[in-house]
Amino acid sequence: MAYIERDAVRVYFEDHGTGPGVLLSHGFSASSTMWRDQVAALKDRFRVITWDMRGHGQSDYPDDPDAYSEAHSVADMAAILDACGLQKAVIGGLSLGGCAALAFHLYHPGRTAGLMLFDTGPGFKNDAARAAWNATAQARAASFEAEGLDALGDAPALRIAGHRDATGLAHAARGMLAQFDDRMIQSLPDIAVPTLVLVGSEDVRFHAATDYMTGKITGAQKVMIDGAGHEANMDQPAAFNEAVAAFLDGLTL
Repeated sequence: MAYIERDAVRVYFEDHGTGPGVLLSHGFSASSTMWRDQVAALKDRFRVITWDMRGHGQSDYPDDPDAYSEAHSVADMAAILDACGLQKAVIGGLSLGGCAALAFHLYHPGRTAGLMLFDTGPGFKNDAARAAWNATAQARAASFEAEGLDALGDAPALRIAGHRDATGLAHAARGMLAQFDDRMIQSLPDIAVPTLVLVGSEDVRFHAATDYMTGKITGAQKVMIDGAGHEANMDQPAAFNEAVAAFLDGLTL
């Protein structure tokens, strides 16, 4: 159990195992607890670092809405690597965590040894599509404000997330889940590090995004996990871990 602190905001992280660094970011309204099976499977060969985004899990839930943003997430990730003494790591994430991984590469390509993008998308070029996504993010924020943690739902990763209350999730929906430009999707052809793009066979909403990223990122490996939904790592952990280990084992780290 450890924390970094930036501008009086404490961000929780865990550091497991030894070997090349792998930083994993969770999905929106989940927490680092979602990666337990991956930590157990990988920590004998890799240094697996997980963390709780602002407003999630054991990190702080700042009252200031401006404390929640893509830039803050990336800076938190860089500070965690610094605290672990790592210049670079393989950067992976699921859903919102996958967006955080793409954003980290955008800001810090030299610190990105590889990318692992799970059940995620790269954002939108189209303004109308982005506006529709952001309307959903705003609705999620409003539901957390109205219903508290009862608005979480019953997905496995959410049930074990360990949030103290829903205030941070509402701010995170508006500042981190919402998207404000197309830099991420425009950056895909410039990605030159090894990349794994993985999706669950039942996570049909993200199949098109998976194919798009695979086509735009040079040399990207696509894996579909049979019988898995949006939480592919929890729905089919054995198959997920096998795919991730095969990708990591093929890297020169």
